[in-house]
Amino acid sequence: MSTHSASSSTAAPSPDEAVVAVPAEMPAEEGKAKRRGAGRNLPAAIAVGLALVGVLVLAVLVVPQAFPVVAAITMSLAMLELVRALSHAGLRLPAVPLLVGVVGMVVSTVVFGAEGLLIATAAAVCVLILWRVSESMGLSALRDVTGGVFALAWVPFLGCFLLLLMQRDQGAALVMLAVLGPVGNDIGGYIAGVLFGAHPMAPRISPKKSWEGFAGSLLLGTALVTAVSVLALNLPWTVGVAIGAVLVIVSTGGDLSQSLLKRDLGIKDMGHLLPGHGGVLDRVDSILLAAPTTYVMLEVLLS
Repeated sequence: MSTHSASSSTAAPSPDEAVVAVPAEMPAEEGKAKRRGAGRNLPAAIAVGLALVGVLVLAVLVVPQAFPVVAAITMSLAMLELVRALSHAGLRLPAVPLLVGVVGMVVSTVVFGAEGLLIATAAAVCVLILWRVSESMGLSALRDVTGGVFALAWVPFLGCFLLLLMQRDQGAALVMLAVLGPVGNDIGGYIAGVLFGAHPMAPRISPKKSWEGFAGSLLLGTALVTAVSVLALNLPWTVGVAIGAVLVIVSTGGDLSQSLLKRDLGIKDMGHLLPGHGGVLDRVDSILLAAPTTYVMLEVLLS
């Protein structure tokens, strides 16, 4: 689940973002000291990260019946964070219909599969429109509805692909596949960025993300996905490498997209619920993109 850079270059970096090179005129030792001292509260971030892994393993591998409940709670918290974040841009998204939409989309996906997800998404959009328009008309209502549709598409619609993966044969392993790509992206990018970061990837969007960090993300993320593909799913290693590489690229794109969004909104994190990580949405944003990507790639590569 992913943490992101701050809205300004002086803010503390998130665990998945590499630290860029120090200026040429800065002494080498001072630059190394900056890299060693960079980051959030690392002990807190590690403790929270381990707790999240424990919850994931429990819900996916030990008590899979609880996975939809965990998914619904996670997406509801992420939705509330997104509603608050978009309020910084003057959007007034109605939280009640959005939360009802999250729960309805999760339940429909569990009961009816992909068809249920599509129907529930359409119903949630209709309820959102009627709810917001009943409060007031005008341009502001149109902007709010547009923002609400964006929120529904980003959080519950993409997130429900994890539930679709869980319903397939060896679903638990498929969910871990979709999660480990972003996790490897975060951890590999952080380690490689702190140790070797020298060339910024997108300095105007995320100043602390480097190409060296991306190389670390690609290495660890692909390795984890390939290991699950071969050992748990009996897939060819080439399939694992292909899925892993694409998931890392998608996760990095998700990181940069949310960094751009937070920069535009003038905020550092989407929330503050998870010490050392920011908010729930900061932690799961890459997974939200990785889930449908995994689903589609499995359909394409194994058809």
